[in-house]
Amino acid sequence: MNVSLRQLQLFAAIARLDSLTAAADEQAISQSAASQSLKELERQLGYDLFRKIGRTLTLTEAGQQALPKILQVLIHLDSLAFPQADFIGGKLRVSASETIASYLMPKLLAGFIANYPLVEPELSIHNSDGVIERVTSGLASIGFIEGPTSATGVSINRWREDQLKVFCRPDAQWLKLAKVPEGEWSTLPWIVRERGSGTRAVFDQAFAQRQETPRIRLALNRQEAIKQSVRAGLGIGCLSELALVDELTTGTLVELPTVLQLKRTFAIVHLDKVALTPLVHRFTDFAQHWRP
Repeated sequence: MNVSLRQLQLFAAIARLDSLTAAADEQAISQSAASQSLKELERQLGYDLFRKIGRTLTLTEAGQQALPKILQVLIHLDSLAFPQADFIGGKLRVSASETIASYLMPKLLAGFIANYPLVEPELSIHNSDGVIERVTSGLASIGFIEGPTSATGVSINRWREDQLKVFCRPDAQWLKLAKVPEGEWSTLPWIVRERGSGTRAVFDQAFAQRQETPRIRLALNRQEAIKQSVRAGLGIGCLSELALVDELTTGTLVELPTVLQLKRTFAIVHLDKVALTPLVHRFTDFAQHWRP
């Protein structure tokens, strides 16, 4: 078998982008050269890697099985730039959900780099679904997510616990009650995260456990937008306590005691059945023992 590194890189790019044209542009080659390279790779392997549906290329079953193996080859080829067994350095590609990226990752990365100054971190911020997509496509070597997931092809390991808080503006009408009546939580005007985020998954799960459907006034993909909407009087919000420390301390927002079960677990995500590089293994171990 005579397979080139460029062919493997092209395959990974097509799998990530679902497009031969986009992958060719990313790899700085012509579309005809990319098409020929893919055909040669499939000939060498002895099976089709993609099927065409409209203008989109999707992985065949054989292609899906080949993807993690090829990503592993590419990851380990990257690590050859630093052959010393005890060397910890180079690119560290991390993807994290918004709460983790905003309130935990800066200190975590700073602590890690203080110990390993030759590490060059790259951090991308997505919702939990987006983080998993980055890991499975090979764009991130490690991911941090904030809610439950049924994703396949990844290894998910518990990291730390978190608590969501329900909050409102200081003069909200609901604070005048001794407590919100048991059956009225689903009728309140909620300002929450978008579907696909870990925060939203925990919120939806809390109402599903009560067999209730909440009234969603706004679904937003930024925590600051949610807090500003609550301040403006559009409704009540639900976010991680990490995102509310300043506001709850100063009193610009107020916690609303709730019967909803809003505890959750942050998790670390790796590509399943792919050996970790020394750098990613060391960072994972550091994160598991790290305390903010």
